[in-house]
Amino acid sequence: MNGPQGIGRDFARRLLRNRLTAAGGAVILFFFLVSALPGLFASHEPNRIDIVNILRPPSAEHPLGTDDLGRDVLARVVHGARVSLKVGFVAVGIATALGLLVGLLSGFYGGWVDAVLMRFVDMMLCFPTFFLILSVIAFLEPSIWNIMAVIGLTGWMGVARLVRAETLSIKERDFVAAARAQGAGDARIIFRHVLPNTLAPILVAATLGVAGAILTESALSFLGIGVQPPTPSWGNILTSGKDNIEYAWWLSLFPGLAILFTVLGYNLLGEGIRDAADPRLKGR
Repeated sequence: MNGPQGIGRDFARRLLRNRLTAAGGAVILFFFLVSALPGLFASHEPNRIDIVNILRPPSAEHPLGTDDLGRDVLARVVHGARVSLKVGFVAVGIATALGLLVGLLSGFYGGWVDAVLMRFVDMMLCFPTFFLILSVIAFLEPSIWNIMAVIGLTGWMGVARLVRAETLSIKERDFVAAARAQGAGDARIIFRHVLPNTLAPILVAATLGVAGAILTESALSFLGIGVQPPTPSWGNILTSGKDNIEYAWWLSLFPGLAILFTVLGYNLLGEGIRDAADPRLKGR
């Protein structure tokens, strides 16, 4: 029988054997390096206005061109990576923590606790998430912290339902009954025995959720109610591209590609984690 270390090695081997997953991980790692070391990839300041070089196409001095204020697009895309990735991780962290709490309580206790919590989840799912976010943002000051909080507080329902389903199955297993027979309390059983066995699907959901949060932040910034200028984000760079689409194609192309490759990388990684964690795929 494999112990935890053997299971971990088997999981890592499956993950690395998938070439698409490795490619997705490489893309994510690249954008992490870009966000952590922006000066290594862009020599210009992202908010430096240069009226002499307004809407210049890509060149040796400005590899991705300039925008309608003469700012270097490469510098803004590079610094925007930090904003977009921060929003994705913090928002998903909030959503995962909230969904984990609701799902564990609902699945473990069942009865009226399950009924109340799941009806609340169903009610939240009745509202289109993006329009719910728009409604909440309309009453708040548009800022990066508000955006992260709102995306997280409106994106936890899927995690809650996933964790509830896993908990309903796990709490009926023999090791939970053995722990209860030894006098373990509910809190110990939940956090020592149930929670560790739900981590694989939670990790998949969180990985895919980062991609969704980045798309949501980009859409909100594109509409002008997300991250506010002059702070660069991929969404508000696209807004400038929309206003100059006829003669400045680079303003839309390059931030759009950054969003595309980042979301694709997270989706590939999430799919790979799901395949590696699925015991039915052990014979592959």
